[in-house]
Amino acid sequence: METGQKAPIGRPRGFDAEEALERAMRVFWEQGYEGASLTDLTGAMGITRTSMYAAFGNKEELFRKALERYTEGPASYGVRAMREPTARQVAVAFLDGSVRATTSPGCPTGCLGVQGSLAAGDPGRSARDTLAAWRDEHTTHLGDRFRRAVDEGDLPADADPDLLARYLMTVGNGIAVQASGGATREVLQRVADMALLNWPPVTAPDRTAPDRTAPDRTAPHRTGG
Repeated sequence: METGQKAPIGRPRGFDAEEALERAMRVFWEQGYEGASLTDLTGAMGITRTSMYAAFGNKEELFRKALERYTEGPASYGVRAMREPTARQVAVAFLDGSVRATTSPGCPTGCLGVQGSLAAGDPGRSARDTLAAWRDEHTTHLGDRFRRAVDEGDLPADADPDLLARYLMTVGNGIAVQASGGATREVLQRVADMALLNWPPVTAPDRTAPDRTAPDRTAPHRTGG
């Protein structure tokens, strides 16, 4: 570059890509994919469209990167929940995390993964498909965790891991929609607690069997009569 020549237009000095992506994530979270215009995004990010395209690609690519950031940040409660030692603790941590993430002070209400493209038309089809795959992936991980719980005897042998996972995800999604509509954290926490009242009991043969050392063990055990 010759002396006195200006830096290329659209490349502002001091551009913080991480901060810009954080701001884009919040715009998508609050306005959804189609509701977030390029003007909204670049205005919040503090950069030009040229800089946005250079750093993040087009709007679809920016959305995917924002979703990744959301997954690793506000929605990371899902991964943490699956590290809990019992299936019930996984369920409690998952729904508690959903309540906290969707009602966090200083953040948009609801869930980016749920509301990001609920009303998307053809222009937002890619984003809608991306979010559907995102939700399915999380449901699959929950199902795998509950399948392990069945194998370990932490859940009843007749428990349906995939259905339990779908149930939790459905309640979590409902919590997000309610939060976006103004439901308070206190109310949603009560909903989360109620959703687990009928959670499958932990298999406990030591408590249900009259005598573990008895020679006849062919009689079926039934919990709760």
